[in-house]
Amino acid sequence: MSKPHMLLIGYATQRSLDRLAESFTVHKMPEDREAFLAEYGPKIEYLMSNGHGGVPAALMDRLPKLKIISNYGVGYDSIDVATAVSRGIIVTHTPNVLNDEVANTAIMLLLTTARNFLHDNAYLKAGRWATEGEAPLSNGIAGRRVGILGLGRIGMATARKLHAFGVEVVYHQRTKLGNVDLRYYADLTEMARDVDVLICIAPGGPSTLKIVNREVMDALGPDGILINVGRGSVVDEQALIDALQQGSLGKAGLDVFANEPNVPDELVKQPNATLLPHVGSGTVETRQAMGDLAVQNLTQFHATGKAVTPVPECKHM
Repeated sequence: MSKPHMLLIGYATQRSLDRLAESFTVHKMPEDREAFLAEYGPKIEYLMSNGHGGVPAALMDRLPKLKIISNYGVGYDSIDVATAVSRGIIVTHTPNVLNDEVANTAIMLLLTTARNFLHDNAYLKAGRWATEGEAPLSNGIAGRRVGILGLGRIGMATARKLHAFGVEVVYHQRTKLGNVDLRYYADLTEMARDVDVLICIAPGGPSTLKIVNREVMDALGPDGILINVGRGSVVDEQALIDALQQGSLGKAGLDVFANEPNVPDELVKQPNATLLPHVGSGTVETRQAMGDLAVQNLTQFHATGKAVTPVPECKHM
């Protein structure tokens, strides 16, 4: 019996490929998309994407038999979910398995940025400790107030871990949570004005596009720290560069950017910015768990017609 056809967009580990091959005829999206889609598009029923390639409506148009899109990652803003739902296509993602590592990354970025650890590491390696004396003093985080933008699964994990550092945690998102004993701000700018640190863990999409704008940065202030481990689109990148250059925002620690992997040179050169290449979930253990869940969503749907972790918009399907 022939296996159903599956399309892979982006990278997958050999472990994932081996498991997929047990149930599907796997096709990797080639550079010549047009020729491939003309031949195989009508046969594709399953799709897995790493999130960077995206699954727009135009691609779904070329895949008339598509039943399910498995997203390798928790964020799925690069997939046109509304179109998928309207066509009866289930979209899944990989929540929970990366909560701890992304939360750890947010806190690591905060500590590294506040304490100037990258500067101090370079200071020692350049021999400046021996020739110039002690490195400049930095700032601790104990006793500070931290605002979290987006108190979802990762936000909750971050808040829980932050309490061990002696900080007060508050949060903002579209709706107040009824089962959370943290102060809620209905207005993001007001929260930024009241906190010392703003950690962004919000998903991407039109509703959060550049929500952290110049007004929010100015409210955070010249001593404030902005951390982003959510989506690069949430922060107005040019406004951030301007705020850092002008001193109206103190420091920034970023793991995500607006146009990855392209990071503006102006931002790279900022001495008060700590930058990482989107490695929040980048451990062997976490990426393996993400891959396993992305594969399981496809294989279980193939076997039972039900996915393991559909996105909220698809839970009724």
